[in-house]
Amino acid sequence: MKLQTITQVAKEYEISTRMLRYYEQVGLIKSLRKDTYAYRMYDEGAVIRIRQIIILRKLRIPVKQIIKILNNSDAIQVVEIFRHKITQLDNEITALSTVKSILVRFAEEINDKADVHLKLLDDDMLFASINALSFSDNQIKEKESISMDELNKASENLNKLEDKDIRIIYLPPMAIAAAYASGEGCEGKALDMISKFTKENALLKIKPDARSFGFDCSDVSIEIGENSRIYEVWVSIPDNMEVPAPLLKRTFSGGLYAAHVLRSWDFSDWRWLTEWVDASDKYESDWGAPRWDSPETVFGQGFEETLNFYNFVQKHNSEMGYLQLDLLFPIKEKQKI
Repeated sequence: MKLQTITQVAKEYEISTRMLRYYEQVGLIKSLRKDTYAYRMYDEGAVIRIRQIIILRKLRIPVKQIIKILNNSDAIQVVEIFRHKITQLDNEITALSTVKSILVRFAEEINDKADVHLKLLDDDMLFASINALSFSDNQIKEKESISMDELNKASENLNKLEDKDIRIIYLPPMAIAAAYASGEGCEGKALDMISKFTKENALLKIKPDARSFGFDCSDVSIEIGENSRIYEVWVSIPDNMEVPAPLLKRTFSGGLYAAHVLRSWDFSDWRWLTEWVDASDKYESDWGAPRWDSPETVFGQGFEETLNFYNFVQKHNSEMGYLQLDLLFPIKEKQKI
């Protein structure tokens, strides 16, 4: 098998190049570099490992546990990790089955009595419904054949966002120190510039509530599997603070955002967040609306906010594995007709 580029692998398996770099940083995969080529390359062994990681993530195994599974030759420990996850899922399934069964009983009760004013939540009725429930053990069927399409469909259903998964927040106006970089790993390069600026200027002593944001500012749409062409990172600063070159000072005018915490470095969450905004009956996309001036890069994008910026800059030296990110999608309230 010939070597594949990071972009080829990312496109084929519909994952982000940043996720691949994250997997590499935590020791799950290894890449190769050619002297004549600037980007990461993967051999057959790495691609096989990537496929294994993808399947385990779709099975909702956390990255920390995947590291133990794939780097562990002790079958007993691996089986124990799977059994622990099965127990967690059994508990979730039983809880959902309980709720479903009670709702079915309520619906049947209303249907039989044709009484929409039934006091569904009377204690006696609720307890009677619960006591009448019977549960079978939620065990995996032996030798049951499950296709990758079925696994993908299950993963899609489990990952969709509901209203409870979204927070509506307002970002206030603020002065910004901005850094941008291009090429492979441009996200990390820009973040390193902001981290260096923050440390050298003792910003967190001057402004301990400083907030940091990053976003792809390519002038074309970036599809899953493509590298960011340009990435910009911000940190909020006091209004009167000077910003040295090559950093830039920007003024952010503020705005409304739909927020969702990034789950396990799965940047497909951007797709789920976009779908939630598109389906909302209260809000609509404000993507591309000018919320700051930027002659150098594209303005008006969604943000990735570093939630643990204070701790991250001071202790973790910009290691991806310690980042806690919030996805922020620019929105506005729908006009009432």
